[in-house]
Amino acid sequence: MARITGSVCRLCRREGMKLFLKGTRCHLEKCGIEKRAYAPGQHGRRRRREKGYGLQLREKQKVKRIYGVLEKQFRNYYLKAARRKGVTGENLLQFLERRLDNVVFRIGFAASRSGSRQLVGHGHVMVNGKRVDVSSYLVSQGDVISIQEKSRNNDLVRSALTHAQARGLPPWLEFSAEGFTGRVAKLPAREEIHLPVKEQLIVELYSK
Repeated sequence: MARITGSVCRLCRREGMKLFLKGTRCHLEKCGIEKRAYAPGQHGRRRRREKGYGLQLREKQKVKRIYGVLEKQFRNYYLKAARRKGVTGENLLQFLERRLDNVVFRIGFAASRSGSRQLVGHGHVMVNGKRVDVSSYLVSQGDVISIQEKSRNNDLVRSALTHAQARGLPPWLEFSAEGFTGRVAKLPAREEIHLPVKEQLIVELYSK
């Protein structure tokens, strides 16, 4: 599976904001954007006024990087969202939120989405009692996501759960600490997806 490689701190710096791609490190002084709050590269310190296509492109890149998907997969999500009834931009974000790796992160089993992809890929996660190792698997309302019993003592999982309590649980998810399980109570509405993105700019970009 293709994946983003290289320094993810550069991605945050390019977008000019924290995308929280490295879990707990993003909350520390070690965070790259805390040290160098300007875009990477030779001309990174120059101020750029982006408008039109530039703004649309930056918004698309930001969302792709937050969820860790590449261009082809992201475009497929957009096409699927456009064919569905409702507001295309909201449908797009809902598809991305329903990805298994994102749900595992939202519940708190991993400190970052990249960590949750690793957790899923290594077969530690179950959906409705069956092991699922595909990060892009789309969960549905009523699905129960759990960690395999042999993996529940994993230090990374327990540490992530501790930090997740401070982050809070989205209202469309439920969590039971006793059984290491989460449940999709309902599909996420736009007001429940707290991301600093303007999805309409992405729709405008792909509509050209």
